[in-house]
Amino acid sequence: MRMRPMLEWPDTAAQARAGDLDDIERIVAGGAVAVLSGAGLSTESGIPDYRGATGSLRRHTPMTYEQFVGDADNRRRYWARSHLGWRTIVRAQPNAGHAAVAALSAYGYVSAVITQNVDGLHRAAGNADAVELHGSLGRVVCLDCRSISPREELDERLREANPGFRDASTRVNPDGDVELDDALIAEFRTVSCDACGVGVLKPDVVFFGENVPKPRVQQCYDMIDAARAVLVLGSSLTVMSGLRFVRHAVRNGKPVAIVNQGPTRGDALAAVRLDAPLGAALTGLAGRLGCANAAV
Repeated sequence: MRMRPMLEWPDTAAQARAGDLDDIERIVAGGAVAVLSGAGLSTESGIPDYRGATGSLRRHTPMTYEQFVGDADNRRRYWARSHLGWRTIVRAQPNAGHAAVAALSAYGYVSAVITQNVDGLHRAAGNADAVELHGSLGRVVCLDCRSISPREELDERLREANPGFRDASTRVNPDGDVELDDALIAEFRTVSCDACGVGVLKPDVVFFGENVPKPRVQQCYDMIDAARAVLVLGSSLTVMSGLRFVRHAVRNGKPVAIVNQGPTRGDALAAVRLDAPLGAALTGLAGRLGCANAAV
């Protein structure tokens, strides 16, 4: 299943029942809930989403896997922009929504966390076992020798290779890159893998046009199978890599609740949907269920 950019999806006649926090609480109170989170959960940490009213897909299309591996100039463009955007990602801190999910996990209400985000904020908030479906910007993989290295190491090497490279970006995108003038991109120098000396480096994330690794997909299916219910947080479910888990849960008779600002592609499948800011809603939910430390 390859990811592909999509801003809108066909309308469906059936929609989720509009609910309130009482409805979400009734589902979560039974425990064994698998959380599936998306970019909307991280916007309160200063990381923009793709498809909201001001989402980045309304301004640009992310680089695809084929573009990245097929052209050195495309890789230079990606790394020049990502080198600057990474500074915003690495400075981001978990917000109240991430803290609430961690608290719900600690108190046994949430049994698994699957995130479509690549920012690492669930793990930073305390969900160390969160499955990062689309990978993490905090890691780098060599496409030749397959070695994995920390992003901080690459950031330091890129700084050394580009001592005069200045930040003239205009906005940061959810995948960690920025809008940058072509003249500045042309000056940027990339670096090869430090392990094998020649390999092409790529962030350890799933690009559009690339497949999520099958073992990771199966791990997520297993988590859904082991759960009693699914709680979708801040995801439009536009990308099939996330929507398939909602469909799988419904086929197996598990209730799905959605908390998101705006409609989602999974609304017709959900038992209830709450349209509300994630931080306040999840902090309120955790508080109702007696979970301490549900705010940051």
